Amino acid sequence: MPVTLRRGAVTAIAERHDGLVRLEVDGRPCVAYPELTGPVALGDEVLVNVQALELGLGTGGFDVLYANLTRGLDLPPEEGAHVMKLPYTPLQHAVVHAEERAPEDAAGDVSGTPVVCCSLHSQVAPACAGLGRELAVAYVQLPGGSLPVPLSDAVRTLLHEGYVRTTVAVGPCLGGEVACVSPASALLECARAGMDAVVCAIGPGVVGTGSRFGHGGLAAADAANAASALGGSPVLAARVSDADARDRHRGLSHHTLAVLELIREPVTIAWPDGLGLPEGLREVEVVDASDWREACSGLPLSHMGRGPDDDPWFFAASFAAGALARTLVR
Repeated sequence: MPVTLRRGAVTAIAERHDGLVRLEVDGRPCVAYPELTGPVALGDEVLVNVQALELGLGTGGFDVLYANLTRGLDLPPEEGAHVMKLPYTPLQHAVVHAEERAPEDAAGDVSGTPVVCCSLHSQVAPACAGLGRELAVAYVQLPGGSLPVPLSDAVRTLLHEGYVRTTVAVGPCLGGEVACVSPASALLECARAGMDAVVCAIGPGVVGTGSRFGHGGLAAADAANAASALGGSPVLAARVSDADARDRHRGLSHHTLAVLELIREPVTIAWPDGLGLPEGLREVEVVDASDWREACSGLPLSHMGRGPDDDPWFFAASFAAGALARTLVR
């Protein structure tokens, strides 16, 4: 399992965001996470991981800064942190987790809290639009896609526009406003912070193999099971498409069917009115999602390179999940 590293120099800085810098190293696109590797500037000598770009991965069209040899050495650990992210890997680093800060008896009460469970990151923006800006909504990122929360332009927009109040990075995910060890702890932390609803999803770029259970979308089952066990109200965002060229994702995706197989307690599936129901689908709540386009105006909507005009039912179904969750807020 070799890591493909290359030495280079920073030749351009394209964008700076909280927790993320888009840059070029020797003219190649690259991203850096300053909280991991320290600040970055033009001319810095760096090591970059070039493997994803050289393999031509669909979601890995850039290099990732691995170490800044100019100004990123001897960085101090986060004060008071004891739990490691990415433990026993070359990028292990200590982060203060919510479970360390608050004693267990101070955890929030998840009872009745709606939890939207997404199998893809591209469902997050329309689901949050369905919930609306009036509610206090937390975004919880689970492993199954990219790990850094700051990589998501969609989450950045949702935070800026007021659809999301806070972000939580679970397990190996990193860069959230809060870190939690497990999905269950994340939901308890969201409740303790007074969130009205929670949207759980993986980061951009789902891990996929084409197999029944070999994909990152199963994180939706983890979220639903944790929500049910803690007394919350999980709502599953169905992955549907009438534009995907792959049979396994046409209509109701096999990702959603696999998630349903692994959920231990009944979960409500939001379904947009006007789309034919698949046979045998139970626990379905049909939702009027006719205003999804207007509600999602201004938000970044993209799924596998397709926008709302290319694959409308995908976004309508995700919006329906948020709209249904909104009706469950106490």
